[in-house]
Amino acid sequence: MTINCKGQLIDLSTSKVMGILNITPNSFFDGGKYKSEKELLSQTEKMLFEGATFIDLGSYSSKPNAEFVSEEEEISRIAPVVDLILKHFPDAILSIDTFRSQVAKICIEKGAAIINDISAGSLDEKMLETVAELQVPYIMMHMRGTPQTMQALTEYENIIKEMLFYFSEKTAKARSFGINDLIIDPGFGFAKKMEQNYEILQQFELFQMLELPLLVGFSRKSMIYKPLNSSSEEALNGTTVLNTLALTKGANILRVHDVKEAMEAVILYSKSI
Repeated sequence: MTINCKGQLIDLSTSKVMGILNITPNSFFDGGKYKSEKELLSQTEKMLFEGATFIDLGSYSSKPNAEFVSEEEEISRIAPVVDLILKHFPDAILSIDTFRSQVAKICIEKGAAIINDISAGSLDEKMLETVAELQVPYIMMHMRGTPQTMQALTEYENIIKEMLFYFSEKTAKARSFGINDLIIDPGFGFAKKMEQNYEILQQFELFQMLELPLLVGFSRKSMIYKPLNSSSEEALNGTTVLNTLALTKGANILRVHDVKEAMEAVILYSKSI
């Protein structure tokens, strides 16, 4: 199971880690943390050194009820950071967390390698066409509505069945445009209640029937810290627990804030199988 990133084949039969680099002022955990070029480069270097295969850049917070950001503002935040990172780390494989086709196009033309779309093409009708033209791997996440409305859209008759149908439809549509490398993200925390997140994790191995790489993003989310009566700052251990469970159920990519601990989970899990 491989994906092609700028001519480099990445083998996902051994799970990989994707480090999160938020360049937003309002992300739920690290918003506003990396403001200067030095801070951005230092964190990128740290994640690459600790073993991240991918760095995921986002400049539009998708946390529940996140405020709207214009396309122009999103581009002005993210485009210079793509340039900055690739100037200093030319071999870095950058994933762009955006649901806008124009943002995707600009960043890929600057040297980014993957598009990570929380809406799987639902929020920009030109996204699938654009990704197909760019011929880059495409991460499709499950979500309903928008970041502003998703938490009111959590009613399902059978959440697993509905998600599998959603991904089957999205995959067929993406294939019809000619997108080759697809990755599935169930979207933990997006249009889902606490118990629904754990129901998805309990049955996560069922998503292997889609025969596509699977990405999980639990990192420091409320589904971890709320049951523990703690906070996102205290949720690293819980993140590692859920990442490890996901690995046992077929996760190919762990999307995390804390690369070192995720890599330890991958290495130790790989020793046990």
